[in-house]
Amino acid sequence: MEQSLNYRNTQFVTSAPDIRHLPDNTGIEIAFAGRSNAGKSSSLNRLCDQKSLAKTSKTPGRTQLINLFKVDDGCHIVDLPGYGFAQVPLEMKEKWQRSLGEYLQKREQLGGLVVLMDIRHPMKDLDQQLIHWAVQSNLPVMVLLTKADKLKSGARKQQLMKIREAALAFCGDVEIELFSSLKGIGVDKLRRKLDTWYHQAPDETVLDETSPDAEPE
Repeated sequence: MEQSLNYRNTQFVTSAPDIRHLPDNTGIEIAFAGRSNAGKSSSLNRLCDQKSLAKTSKTPGRTQLINLFKVDDGCHIVDLPGYGFAQVPLEMKEKWQRSLGEYLQKREQLGGLVVLMDIRHPMKDLDQQLIHWAVQSNLPVMVLLTKADKLKSGARKQQLMKIREAALAFCGDVEIELFSSLKGIGVDKLRRKLDTWYHQAPDETVLDETSPDAEPE
């Protein structure tokens, strides 16, 4: 009885500096992560068909807190702090990148990870580390090659095939797709993937905070 969620109804819930400031009873969370200039906020806005749900900026590193959004009862999206290049003081960058790592390692509600990469600069070291961690944690991953409209059709397809081939080395549940928040490329595929993750996650994840699937500290 899988039913597509209405992502247009997504609402902002809260911002938190770390997981201790996030609510416990959120059900299933799908996390969005990416380098500071990967177009994460724009992608979230396009997914939810809302212009300013996630704050966008021309300055990389705008997302410095963990931002929680409610799609439906028991279905949430988490916008994680960008990693890599950001025009912020080093101390601040280290602080919110610690909160990102803590969320990924300890948040029991996490049901899937969307990793966003600029199609022109994919698979940087931090991107690969993030995917390796997810695979080792048996977490499904969807990689979105963002800003796909920046390349012509032929180059776009060539890059997609190249990254899909490279992703085989991860030996996990890793799907690679094109995405453009400007042109709407890949939006339907992203919504279908999120629907699948929200519906296939075990009920214990929603109801039992001491689920045996929880990551140990």
